Amino acid sequence: MNYENLLYDTVDRVTTITINRPKFLNALNHITKEELKDAFTRAKQDSVTKVVIFTGMGEKAFSAGADVNDLTLLDPIKGKETAQKGQAIAQLIEDLGKPTIAALNGFALGGGLELALACSMRVASSNAKLGLPEIGLGIMPGYGGSQRLSRLVGKGRAIEIILSGEPIDAQEAYRIGLVNKIFPNESLMEETRRFAERFVQKGAISLRLAMEAVHHGLDLPLDKGCELEALLAGLCLATEDAKEGVRAFLEKRKPIFNDR
Repeated sequence: MNYENLLYDTVDRVTTITINRPKFLNALNHITKEELKDAFTRAKQDSVTKVVIFTGMGEKAFSAGADVNDLTLLDPIKGKETAQKGQAIAQLIEDLGKPTIAALNGFALGGGLELALACSMRVASSNAKLGLPEIGLGIMPGYGGSQRLSRLVGKGRAIEIILSGEPIDAQEAYRIGLVNKIFPNESLMEETRRFAERFVQKGAISLRLAMEAVHHGLDLPLDKGCELEALLAGLCLATEDAKEGVRAFLEKRKPIFNDR
């Protein structure tokens, strides 16, 4: 698929997916969302890709959210369908089976932030502003933001952010656990790639199973979550990578994982 609104690039097993609509603050119109679905599916199926960085072109915005012009055409039925399509992209990102890092440059608002919430981790430029401003338009988050935000920062803080519609800065986002790292504006992508390299060096199977344990175990009672963890840990121990990891530790060298 040739992308009109995205850039897709893979270097040293790190794939970068960039929303390329800087004149529109990388707003998520219909074409962009369809391309994001294709790009993340491509990254999921590509055996070369080990880590995905998700960002927006320019310094002003990661994504300002849904294209407001599209919202004027929605009735309740179409509105629900639009929300479900956005949720499907977010779920695709969350279930990618590979670490995904949202690099938030500038504004990360509305649907843009909701897709970032589905990533494994988020890093932000020091001038980033994060928020869900839908309430100010008389609407509400629809791409899973009301669910994922509360799981990340807690119910009370999530309700405040959603109901006020006011963005928070990078420092506050870091304080409440919404972002993992803050990097200088001018070196955001360089630092994010360096951050991503930490995960490229790990075994793909152990990365995938560990993320599965966290994602699915979170919604289970503790004992059931531990049962899931034990099952996945057992599967992990049976891999060639596990044997290589143990050998490397005993031989005091770095492991060479082949993702098998």
